[in-house]
Order: sequence, then C-alpha cells, then structure tokens
Amino acid sequence: MLVRQFKNRVSAGLLSGAMIMTLAGASLSPMLFAQEKAVSTDRNSKANGPTADNQKNDKEDLQMVKKIRQAIVQDKSLSTAAHNVKVVVVHGQVTLRGPVRSDAEKQSVEAKAAEVAGAGKVTNELTVAASAKGEKQAQVDASKK
Repeated sequence: MLVRQFKNRVSAGLLSGAMIMTLAGASLSPMLFAQEKAVSTDRNSKANGPTADNQKNDKEDLQMVKKIRQAIVQDKSLSTAAHNVKVVVVHGQVTLRGPVRSDAEKQSVEAKAAEVAGAGKVTNELTVAASAKGEKQAQVDASKK
C-alpha cells in the first residue's frame, strides 16, 4: 500500500513538473520568436538597397540573376556561404547581400556579378562573417602570447 501511494505521488509530481515546463516553454517561445523577428526586420530595414521583394519578374533581370548565380555556384573554391548570397537585380542594377567567409570571397563574388552585369552596375553589400573555427583559433593564438 505504501509503495502504491509513493508511486502515485511521484507520478503526480513528475506530471505537474512536466506541465509547468511545457507552459513555461510555451509562454517564452512567442517572446523569443518576436524578439528574433524584430532583430531580423530591423536589420533589413536599415539596408537601403533593394530586397528580393523589390525584384520583379522582368525577363532580362531574371536572366541576369540566373547567370550571376551560375557563375558563383560554378566556382568550387567559394564557401557554401558565398554560394548562397542573395542576388537581387532591379532594372539591370545588381545588389549582393549576405555573409561570406573572407574579403577575397567578397571580391570574387562581386567580380563575377560585374562580369555578367557590367562595370558600375553592382552594389556590394556582402559582409565578411568570422567563422566559429576562425574565432576559436584567434583566441588560442592570442592566449599563447
């Protein structure tokens, strides 16, 4: 009899604990999502250039996007991040956005876009994002000094 009462109390305690954790997670989840969305929206609103939403289905612009994207993806020396940059073309003007691994990649992607679009028609808004591995190595190097 005592064993049964003990099991019932433990089960009830675990169940109520699980419910509390579920409710806490459910109430935090929308707040975290809203905060993440606000950061994302804020970042995009600061960029004054065109976004993918601005790109119309203009045949020439879409062809240019396709050619630039092909040129970028065909270069296997570029990182996955560089292969996935945003390419937006509006009335023949190209805007490049997104993270790349290095300044060399940034220049390479811009050169490929300029090769297709023409000189002076590319706005480079690419950012060099430090990789976690690179940051860790820099910390190790700094600690050795």
